[in-house]
Amino acid sequence: MFSNVYNNRRVLITGHTGFKGSWLALWLYHLGAEVTGLSLYIPSQPCNFEVLKLESKINHLTGDIRDYDGLKRIFDKTKPEIVFHLAAQPIVRKSYEDPAITFDTNIGGAVNIMECIKSTPGVQAAVIITSDKCYNNVEWPWGYREIDSLGGEDPYSASKACVEIVSNSYIKSFFSGERSPRVSTTRAGNVIGGGDWAVDRIIPDFVRALSRGEKLLIRSPYSTRPWQHVLEPLSGYLWLGSRLMEEKCDVTGEPFNFGPQGEVVRTVEELIQTFAETWGHAEWFIPQGVSSEKKESTLLKLNCDKALHYLKWHAVLSFEETVRMTAEWYKAYYKGDQDMNNFTKGQIEEYFSFAKKQGLAWTR
Repeated sequence: MFSNVYNNRRVLITGHTGFKGSWLALWLYHLGAEVTGLSLYIPSQPCNFEVLKLESKINHLTGDIRDYDGLKRIFDKTKPEIVFHLAAQPIVRKSYEDPAITFDTNIGGAVNIMECIKSTPGVQAAVIITSDKCYNNVEWPWGYREIDSLGGEDPYSASKACVEIVSNSYIKSFFSGERSPRVSTTRAGNVIGGGDWAVDRIIPDFVRALSRGEKLLIRSPYSTRPWQHVLEPLSGYLWLGSRLMEEKCDVTGEPFNFGPQGEVVRTVEELIQTFAETWGHAEWFIPQGVSSEKKESTLLKLNCDKALHYLKWHAVLSFEETVRMTAEWYKAYYKGDQDMNNFTKGQIEEYFSFAKKQGLAWTR
């Protein structure tokens, strides 16, 4: 996979204890990479990082990306060749509660990462992961392109727009030389999959309710989202990182959207209904008059034509396959008789087989 670029490469992942970060760490481990992960804390209980027993497989470090001196010491010690930056305060509603921490972590942390990349010899490539919420969302029915306006009314979205601006500034100012590190940004959102126990997300909320024998309260049943499995954007990140390592790279400095195809845009209620079909008996309810005081977008989807053109990348799974794989992972975990590391590796292999049948470039 990925032209075998990651085998024996030193790779640093920030935010590796998070949902996407832990899946990425496992995938890189099985690709033969020497993985170092940096995170400030274990973000949930349970936590996918612990469920997958990743601490025994990678170099697990605790640190704060807001601490430049500590971050630089880690770069100097581990000497990464490739960096995947995911560490962030990722929850929209928490950004309302503590906007200062959100801005400091997401923007200040990104600046520190850029400074470390700039001043560390040996870093060849970096993929900076932001969010689809970096776009100024006017809720139009077509997908946002990488050239569309950045923005954000809530602190989280605004912080991710700022990270894109910061990254572009560093790319243009410091990473455009022939021997400079090659850096690109990526935007994805509405990711689901096994191992997510974050607060205020629909599938984790549903799974927690199911594990306690409770009904799930759905506060926004008719909000539509382009749901995608976690392996979809991760395949994009890994393929982009692989391409950035090429001597004659034509994608450095470019932002890329990684999202599902248009037919997977479904409502929250459809997502719950489909999940329940795989899980088995499940109950939920939609109370009358429930609304949120905080504004959330009702529709935000991405146009991924640029990734298709330059990277020959597109999403692989149907909506039904996405939800099935997610529900099967949680069923296996709560049943308690599965080695979840092997089970998760098996889902990566299943995803790879889907992608290979569709002839995606990264599978060669």
